[in-house]
Amino acid sequence: MPNALLPFLLIGPVVLLLVAGIIIILVREQRRRLHQEREKHELLAQQNELLEQQVKERTTDLQQSLLRLQATQRQLIQREKLASLGELTAGVAHEIQNPLNFVMNFSEVSVELVQEVKEEVLSVFPEAEKAAATELLDSLEENLERILQHGRRAGSIVTGMLLHARNTTSERQPTDLNALVDQYLRLSYQGVRASNKEFNTTITTHFAPHLGLVNIATQDIGRVLLNLFNNAFYALQKKQQQQLAGYQPELRVTTKLSSQQFELRVWDNGIGIPVLAQEKVYQPFFTTKPTGEGTGLGLSISYDIVTQGHGGTLTFETKEGEYTEFVMQLPL
Repeated sequence: MPNALLPFLLIGPVVLLLVAGIIIILVREQRRRLHQEREKHELLAQQNELLEQQVKERTTDLQQSLLRLQATQRQLIQREKLASLGELTAGVAHEIQNPLNFVMNFSEVSVELVQEVKEEVLSVFPEAEKAAATELLDSLEENLERILQHGRRAGSIVTGMLLHARNTTSERQPTDLNALVDQYLRLSYQGVRASNKEFNTTITTHFAPHLGLVNIATQDIGRVLLNLFNNAFYALQKKQQQQLAGYQPELRVTTKLSSQQFELRVWDNGIGIPVLAQEKVYQPFFTTKPTGEGTGLGLSISYDIVTQGHGGTLTFETKEGEYTEFVMQLPL
């Protein structure tokens, strides 16, 4: 009897072992599946992260391309405007030049005639009438001098108009740009000090070492430098006149050289450029200066010299009432 029960007694442990084995197999299979699912999720997350990064990079590239296209579009529109204004300028200047020459020539002759009358004719006048005649001739001579003075000013404007319209550049030659910048900076400051001896400013220069010689139209770039420095000193003077507490005029001039281009930065803490005027800065005859203090051709001519004459760029950053920085870049 005990021998007959022995098989049944052995079945229980065997069944338990089988059940335990099956459970272990199922657990392991479940773990394997969970591990595979986890790996799939991790791989999917990595792929999503990589895709998001690629989308961000592509979006950034597209945004930069769009900004470049918009900048190029603005430059093309600006050049078209300047070209149209240049043609108009040439026509107006030629029409004005001849009658203006007549006005100036006859004014000069009239001044000389008045002087001759004062020297020769007045000598035969009775003493009683000489004083009145002299006063009349003095007034006439003064008026003629004013006509001549303003005629010369108009003549300089016409000359600038014609120069702007011709769009020609002087001969290029190897030039030490650091020395040229320093020369025109001193020239501009001396000119300002000659007309306003009370004006003083802190001037800081950082010139790129070992700049060497750069092939440029020296006279034309000199004109650009003079315009930039004159405008900066003008802005500093205007802000100084506001008598703000603690204000100290400052001008910073920096040159930089890379493998592809020369860069000049002219920064001042003057009055800045008004927001409404910023889009018109390079337009011919546009100026924020009062009548008689500017023709509005300086930056327009400078822009043409840099962009069309040298294939460079002339840009600026400004905040009204705080600062202005012009950046000139010339390809090497």
